[in-house]
Amino acid sequence: MARTIAKDHDQKRDHILKVAARVFANEGFDRASVAVLARECGISKANIYHYYDSKDAILFGILETYLKGLRDRVCDIDLGGLSPEDQLRGVTREILLAYQGADDEHRVQSSGVAMLPAEQQAVLRGYQREMVSFVSDVVRKNAPDVMDADKAKLRSVTMSIFGMLNWYYMWQPGAATEAREEYAALVTNLTLGGLRGV
Repeated sequence: MARTIAKDHDQKRDHILKVAARVFANEGFDRASVAVLARECGISKANIYHYYDSKDAILFGILETYLKGLRDRVCDIDLGGLSPEDQLRGVTREILLAYQGADDEHRVQSSGVAMLPAEQQAVLRGYQREMVSFVSDVVRKNAPDVMDADKAKLRSVTMSIFGMLNWYYMWQPGAATEAREEYAALVTNLTLGGLRGV
């Protein structure tokens, strides 16, 4: 008879991933042991292995869950009826709000993707590429004459936006919604002002 899945199975998996993200972010993936993860989760090592067969599987679980959710949230923004400028404002705001409460996952992402097998890296980088493409299209709409003529410049501007947003947690850990919205507006203003001069 097949083993039944507990009603709280998904919640326990999510709890393990959230705790593991914190442990990996603070201790480093290489130094963090499954025994430490189990202790921090308040469960046994055997219980950890019931949900994930290895520490690498936990790492992939963290990043796949985080990046897929981020991709879905950003790429599903309804931009219909908005001016190009308001589209950019909406996108930068949504990205920064999506990062809220995910500082640990964000830190793990910066070094963790490269530690995984190539096929798993390809999945994760696919999510990243989709977000970059979505934001790039919004940037292009704000200066099509310049951006269409120079694809390298378009990529540079797009990645500069991500750079300004991605490192916000370093100097504003745990920033609240209002602070994030204000910074997103600043990034948008810098970008729009800069697009006119690139």
